[in-house]
Amino acid sequence: MNAAAQELLVKASHLSVRYGAKTAVDDVSFSIPKGRVVGLLGHNGAGKTTLMKALVGLVACKEGDGELTVLGMQPRPQRAQLLEQACYIPDVAILPRWARVEDLVSMMSAIHPRFSAERARALLRRTSVGLRDKVKTLSKGMVAQAHLALVAAIDARLMILDEPTLGLDVLSRKAFYEMLIDEWCDGERSVIISTHQVEEIESLLSDVLMLNEGKLVLSISLEDMEKRFVGVSHDAAVAEQIAAAHPLLRYRTGTGGGALGNAAIFDGAPPEHVQALGQRMRPSLVDLFVALTRKPELDRTHF
Repeated sequence: MNAAAQELLVKASHLSVRYGAKTAVDDVSFSIPKGRVVGLLGHNGAGKTTLMKALVGLVACKEGDGELTVLGMQPRPQRAQLLEQACYIPDVAILPRWARVEDLVSMMSAIHPRFSAERARALLRRTSVGLRDKVKTLSKGMVAQAHLALVAAIDARLMILDEPTLGLDVLSRKAFYEMLIDEWCDGERSVIISTHQVEEIESLLSDVLMLNEGKLVLSISLEDMEKRFVGVSHDAAVAEQIAAAHPLLRYRTGTGGGALGNAAIFDGAPPEHVQALGQRMRPSLVDLFVALTRKPELDRTHF
C-alpha cells in the first residue's frame, strides 16, 4: 500500500519472527498509514496471529530479524507505552464470567489512563448488553459487543482484531462491524482485522495484507487491487485459449445454485485477444486470495 506523504502507524521492514527452528513470519515488509481498515488474510498457520502479537510486543523479534515500529515505538521494549494507544483483541479473548458489565467499566477506568467510562456506557447503549448483566449470562454475540465497546472506549490510534467474530451468527457479526466502523474509525485511527469471513468485511476494507506460509504475498490498497488484477468470465469452449495466457487462477463460478460458468484472474490486463474471448469482471478478494496462496498442484482450494 502506498504510504507516501502519510503518517505511518505501523512500519515493518524485513521482519521475521521465529519460534526455535520454525519461522512463523518470514521477511515481511509493509506499512500502514493512519485512517485505514486493513484486512490480514491467510490460511490457518500462515503467521497472522504471530504477526499481530509482534505488533503489540507479545512476541520478541530477535536482533537481525528486521525492524518494526508501531506508533513510533518498538513494541517489545516499549510495550506499556504502546498499549496506551494500541488496542488488541486476541482470538481467544475472554471477559471474566463472574463480573457484571459495570464492574468491567470500573476496572478499565482504574487501569487504563485513556479509557472513558462515559464513552463505554454510550457504546453499550447501542447494544442489547445491560450494565447490570453478568458476563456469564451473555450470548457470544453480546460478549463480543461488550468487549468491543470496552476497547473502543479507549482513546487509541490503532486497533488489532484477531478473528473478532469467530463463532458468532451473521446478525451478531454485522452488529459488531457496524459498531466498529460507526463508533471507532474516524479517518485518523487504523484497524487491522484478521478473519476468514472475507466476503463479509471486503466492503469495509481499504487495504489488504495476504500471508502464505509466513511470507507476505500481497500488500495493496483495494483501489490499486482493482486496477492491477483483472478477471475474465468465459465459456468452456475457450478454456484452453484462456489457459494459454497463463492466468493466476482458473475457476468455476455460480456454484451457489446459479448456472455454472468459468472465469480466470490475471495479474495485469490480459492480452487483447484473451479479453475478446470473454467478459471483463472484478475478481473477488476471496478468489484473489485463492489465486495467490493455492498450492501449484491444485486448481482451486477453499478457506
